Amino acid sequence: MPFPTPAQHDLIVLTRPGPLTYSNDDNGNTLGLEHDLIEAFAQDLGVGVDYVVAGPDEFNAELGRGRYHLATAWLSPDDNPQLQATPPIWLSADVLAQNDASLPLTDKAQLAGKTVHAMAGSRQAATLHRLTGEITDLKVVEVSEGDILDLLEALGNGKVDYVVMDANLEDLATQFVPTLNTTLELSEEKPIVWLLGSRPNAELAARAKAFIERIQLDGTLARLEDRYFGHVRRLEQADIVKFMGEIEATLPRLRKHFQAAEAVTGIDWRLIASIAYHESHWDPNATSYTNVRGIMMLTEETADRMGVSNRLDPQESILAGARYLNILREQVGENIQEPDRTWLALAAYNIGPGHFNAARRLAKVLGSEDNNWFEMKRILPLLAQSKYYQRIKSSRARGGEAVILVENIRSYYDILQRNERPYLSLADKIEGMAGRLGSSPGLKLKHP
Repeated sequence: MPFPTPAQHDLIVLTRPGPLTYSNDDNGNTLGLEHDLIEAFAQDLGVGVDYVVAGPDEFNAELGRGRYHLATAWLSPDDNPQLQATPPIWLSADVLAQNDASLPLTDKAQLAGKTVHAMAGSRQAATLHRLTGEITDLKVVEVSEGDILDLLEALGNGKVDYVVMDANLEDLATQFVPTLNTTLELSEEKPIVWLLGSRPNAELAARAKAFIERIQLDGTLARLEDRYFGHVRRLEQADIVKFMGEIEATLPRLRKHFQAAEAVTGIDWRLIASIAYHESHWDPNATSYTNVRGIMMLTEETADRMGVSNRLDPQESILAGARYLNILREQVGENIQEPDRTWLALAAYNIGPGHFNAARRLAKVLGSEDNNWFEMKRILPLLAQSKYYQRIKSSRARGGEAVILVENIRSYYDILQRNERPYLSLADKIEGMAGRLGSSPGLKLKHP
């Protein structure tokens, strides 16, 4: 493969769908920890990226064909020993997941006679097939449809008994399957690498090696990991179970208000709902000892600013809270990329714009960046210490609470994105219907 060069040759990347590798959100945006890392590497090279996305049944064949610069699908050198690889980026192992209502397995020999599921073509499936030579009557089922989170949800619903998963997914997966339990490691830790093919471009291999070594030292890798994993270790199992119960019991009465707020503000209704749940557990009559009130826990000052006549009216409160968040997003700055801009605005929502701006000043004094969440969630708790807030001539603030709020909201939002559909306006529904029925060539639908 020719070396990727600007305006001549893109970086060709072989990958497969998965929550850590390559997936699309409801708006069609591509995401994934390895995807974001590849984009950073391509930016380092100054080139574009051409992704070759292969399904589980096709990936290994594409891997052998070698028509790529890099293969990035949470791979280990063992996946194909004939292919050269980069230095390790992460370490990972294969673990057995089961429902915590069942008797935990703690020894591989206990898998005798059991049926265990894994994603087709995955490292976990290969681990299971190796174990069939050691364990009597171990049955392996490879699943081609959906992704590992779908398979783990089937585990949580009692449709399957055992699933082998990557250990790095455990914290993320327990947000969606709070009854998930992992007690048995089925493999030793292995390096996660990018595969370079059997005859890689020497210059590209050198650049990839230098890039990986640099990001592990300069904080780039830590910031990317934080985007996907930084918030998933805070909620307890009981918190998640309670939230999922409220999704069934309480959310249906409030959904129309959250969706109406999205129609006005453009903020995903599921994010607004996540904020409301963290603030009040969706209780329109909630009141704190500091007299913040309502489902969005608005202060009197904020309510007056947003023209709210009754903070206990859920419709008024939800719309006001969403509009206020948009104001804070504008104040944070249009130059800040998402999702950091929203997380920073949520921190300001909690401690107030004044204290949040004081935290940004403190970040600059301490030589940290004030425009990304990874840095600011380290700075915000310092506002509770006099040696820091006096340094910037500010008053004490509970910045640590703001960090907890944002991280919990991120988890609630993850759960709602997986369990609730995005909002479609009437115009969107009409357009979708026209697309399904086959609109006439001259028909153009416009949003009102």
